[in-house]
Amino acid sequence: MRVITGIAAAAVICFAASAAGAQTVPTQRDQVAYPGGHLPGNPKVALVKIADGLHDPVGVASAFDGTGRIFVCERVGRVRIVTKDGKLLDKPFLDLTKINPLGNDVQTGFVEQGLWSIAFDPDFKKNGYFYVHYSSLPFNGAGVILRVTVDPKNPDVVSTEQVVKTAKVVMLIPQPYYNHNGGMIQFGPDGYLYISRGDGGWEGDPLNAGQDIHVWWGKLLRINVHVPDDSIPYLVPADNPFNAAQANRLMFLFGVTEEAFSKIKIGAKPEIWAYGLRNPYQFHFDKKSGDLFIADVGQNSWENVFWQPHTSKGGENYGWSLNAGAHCFPITGPNTTCPQVGVLPVANYPHEQPYPGAPKEKTGFGCAVIGLGVANYAGLNGAYLAGDWCTGRLWGIGWDKGAKKWVLQELEQTQLQFTSGNIMEDGTVVATNCYCFYTADQGPLANPVGALWRVVEADKVPPGAEVAKTLK
Repeated sequence: MRVITGIAAAAVICFAASAAGAQTVPTQRDQVAYPGGHLPGNPKVALVKIADGLHDPVGVASAFDGTGRIFVCERVGRVRIVTKDGKLLDKPFLDLTKINPLGNDVQTGFVEQGLWSIAFDPDFKKNGYFYVHYSSLPFNGAGVILRVTVDPKNPDVVSTEQVVKTAKVVMLIPQPYYNHNGGMIQFGPDGYLYISRGDGGWEGDPLNAGQDIHVWWGKLLRINVHVPDDSIPYLVPADNPFNAAQANRLMFLFGVTEEAFSKIKIGAKPEIWAYGLRNPYQFHFDKKSGDLFIADVGQNSWENVFWQPHTSKGGENYGWSLNAGAHCFPITGPNTTCPQVGVLPVANYPHEQPYPGAPKEKTGFGCAVIGLGVANYAGLNGAYLAGDWCTGRLWGIGWDKGAKKWVLQELEQTQLQFTSGNIMEDGTVVATNCYCFYTADQGPLANPVGALWRVVEADKVPPGAEVAKTLK
C-alpha cells in the first residue's frame, strides 16, 4: 500500500481560504458538519415532479444549448429526453442496447452497473459531441467513456448507425468487482472532463486502491478530450498533480533535496486529480463560484461530502481507506482512535448504527449519499443539495458566514429513493429517483418506474403540480 500525504497537506495550506476569504476546508474533526444544523435563512424547499415513466433513472444532465431539454440516463443503457415543458419523448435520444449485434453493449447484471452518466461538450452547439460513461458487457464490466456525435438533422434521436459511425472510445477502465464503479462524468469550469471512479468494489477496499496512485480506482480523474488529432483518445492536462511527478527520469543519489525526492512518483497515473475516495458516485461544480463538491458513498457507518475550492491545484487525498471521512476505518466502537490522513469532509451523517453495537439513531441517518447539485436560488446561496438513497432525506450543506462554519441541514424527508441530480440550464437543481434497491432489484426494466423532480422554493410550487410525499 502506498500512502501519499505530503501533497494533500500542502493542498490544505494552499486552499485554506476561498477567494472570498470565507469558506475553509476543515482541519480538525470537530469542524466537520453533522446533522442538526441550519443553513442561513433556514430555507424551505419542495420537490416537484417534472416527468415520470422512467426506467431506473440514474443520471441526468443538461446540454446547455438553449433548448431546455433534460437528458436522463436509464440504467439499461438508454438516454431519454424530457422537453422544456415536461414531456418525456417516446424515442430514446441514445440507445446502447441496440448498437451491438449480439445484444446490449451495457452490463446491467448488478444494480450498481449500467449507464451512469452523460455529459455534453462545452462546445456542443458547434461540434455536437456528447459523452457517456457505462459498464461494458463485452469488456466484463469495465467502465467505457464514449464520445458520440449528434446528427444535426435529427437532434432528438441518435440512430444506431450514427452511434457506430461517430463513436470514439475515450477511455476504458477495467473493473475488478461489480460494485463501487463511481460513474459520473462532468466538464469542469476549466473545460476538462472530470471522471469519478470508485475503489473497484467488494467492501473495505481490499485492493488498497484508494491510497494507490498507480491505479485509477478510488479517484477523481481529469482529462483533456479536446485533442489536436482525433486519433488521440485524450491528453493529460499539464497541470494535473501527478503529470510531472510520474515521468521516468535519470536517477541521482546525491545532490537532490528531500523535498525534490518527495515529488517523484514514478508510474503514478497522470490522470488523477484527487484520490482516497471510496465511491464518489456523484460530484458537482458550483456554476457561480467554480468550487467542487464530492458526495462519497460510505461503508457501514458514515456518509461524507467533500469540498474543493476553485483555487485547488488538485492532489487532495481524502483518506479512504485509512479513514472514512472524519472517522476511523475500521470503526469498532465509540472510542476508536486513529491518525487523520488527508483532507477532511465538510459534512457527514451517520448510518442507523454509526459503529458496531451502537444504539440505533432515530433521526438524521441514512445509508448512501447521492449528490444532486449546487443551488443558488430559493434562499440556497451556494448550498450543496444531496439526497440519501435509503431514507429519502434531502440535505443542504453550506457555509454559515456568521458562525464561520459548515452546516448540514435536513431540508425534508421524502419517500423517494434518490439516484442522481444535476444543475439545469435555468439554474435549478433536478433529481432522479428509482426503486432499485439491492435486495429488491428486479432488473433495469422490471423495477417500478422512477421519475424526474425539480427542487423549488416551498411557497412557489406551481398550481396543480405533484409534490414529493414526505414522512413528516
